[in-house]
Amino acid sequence: MKIRNYKIYTLLFALFIMGCEKDKYLQDGSVTEGDITNAQIWATNAYARGILNNAYADIPEEYSMDGGGALRASGSDEAVNSNLNSSINTFNNGTWSPTRTVDNVYGNMYEALRKVNLFLLNIPTANIDPQDGLSVIADKARLRGEAYFLRAMFHFELYKRYGSFPIANRVFDRLEDLNLPKNTYQECVAQIVLDCDSAVSLLPEWTQSWSVSNRGRATQTAALSLKSRLLLYDASLLNTPVTDLAKWQKAADAAKAIIDRNKHQIFNNYVNVFNFNASPYNNEVIFATRANSRNDLETNNAPISYDGANGRTNPTQELVDAFGMANGKPITDATSGYNPANPYANRDPRLGLIINHNGRVFKGVAVQTYVGGKDGLDRNANATKTGYYMRKFLSEAVTWNQATNNSVRRPWVIFRYAETLLNYAEALNEAQGPVADVYKYLNEVRRRTGVNLPLMVAGAPLLLKDDMRIIIQNERRVELSFEGHRFFDVRRWKKGEEFFNKPVTGMRITNNGGTLTYTRFQVESRVFTNKNYFYPFSQSDINRQPALVQNTDW
Repeated sequence: MKIRNYKIYTLLFALFIMGCEKDKYLQDGSVTEGDITNAQIWATNAYARGILNNAYADIPEEYSMDGGGALRASGSDEAVNSNLNSSINTFNNGTWSPTRTVDNVYGNMYEALRKVNLFLLNIPTANIDPQDGLSVIADKARLRGEAYFLRAMFHFELYKRYGSFPIANRVFDRLEDLNLPKNTYQECVAQIVLDCDSAVSLLPEWTQSWSVSNRGRATQTAALSLKSRLLLYDASLLNTPVTDLAKWQKAADAAKAIIDRNKHQIFNNYVNVFNFNASPYNNEVIFATRANSRNDLETNNAPISYDGANGRTNPTQELVDAFGMANGKPITDATSGYNPANPYANRDPRLGLIINHNGRVFKGVAVQTYVGGKDGLDRNANATKTGYYMRKFLSEAVTWNQATNNSVRRPWVIFRYAETLLNYAEALNEAQGPVADVYKYLNEVRRRTGVNLPLMVAGAPLLLKDDMRIIIQNERRVELSFEGHRFFDVRRWKKGEEFFNKPVTGMRITNNGGTLTYTRFQVESRVFTNKNYFYPFSQSDINRQPALVQNTDW
């Protein structure tokens, strides 16, 4: 098992030496000529806090899963990656295996779990200088709450990939037999719920409850959001093949607990939800990774004519078709007004906020994805493979490949309030059918300023649970696109064969003297079989830990 016997000082030296005047001096003035000892670490406020701070950095962010700008979206039917050699394609092309893994976080999560478990073991006797006017006891309690949240988060990262896994809720000794089997599925769920509940009892309520310098740390609403997502996954068909209304109600109640706090809300500007320069810790963001100044999202994903960008994430026609019309009707409705000869007109406004399509103005210049256009198909090796580029996450204020470049502060947003509302609508519909609250909270998402789709009215057509399920699933597909949800949503709905085991398509646009012709074409084939619902454990991990037992069919 890849739970390594890291000496604590190796986790700290490079990142957290704050509070020390010289490298070899501790705060008490003593000098160490050799390794920093366990006692010295826990006697030193900066080092002790440093372990917890270091663990925050282990939360995966997904702006570049292959080291070259690939998003998880390109491992689903949301997008194609313009780099045909990207490892993200392993999800799609049938080569995924225990010896050819992708997004293998197994070892990293156990290293992260070791950090938080070391912290929880030692914090009762650690020397902590309290912050924010708290007593030592109160500050230690808050720190423990952060550690419980992080432990729940790291276990959830294993859960959503592998299903069940060996629980690590204590520090393992280097002399122990670490050839550990997986815990049962329900034990894994129970452990994450327990840690979420423990965190809620100890943490500040929400982001604005922290002092300004500490915003971005764990909160009660972040722990409740993790619990909400976990229980939604648990109730879904993949994990509960026989419908359990009680599980769905528990998932609904978990989401409603966040809503009832009445703290978070839908942010007016959809684009700036993800841009912390424009809206630092806005009230829609419940929890996110560290916000670093960066411009790599633009260099990796902007259309190719924009200062040599790489145009990596290319939305599929399937995703584009999921956006309905501005009148709220799907494009498949004969009365919607959809015109295939002018396909981007009068669409759900989120289409232009999420996708750079032909004619969409980006950074003051119209995108040209028609054949022969400056961003068009086959223009160069990085050019769009589908006729589209991603717009979401990108800042028009960022510059690159200039003498002087601008960056913006951006995190990977893990939980935001729109997901909470959609979690609640989905779980409540499954538990009780399309009752009034289902409409109410779907409308909160759809009525965002700048989107403002027509109200869905209770009592109108499509009152059956199955019909509402289709609406909610499509709303998640559109609202949460490129955030990593689709990859796991399709799996938990047990719809992988329906959506992921078929070709994805794009739009070839030809310009004939100003008249544009639109033709759908196949971009690439995709492969999905039953084993792909869960990740394989890598063969190297199985070799080290035979008791782990490989996931089914791998």
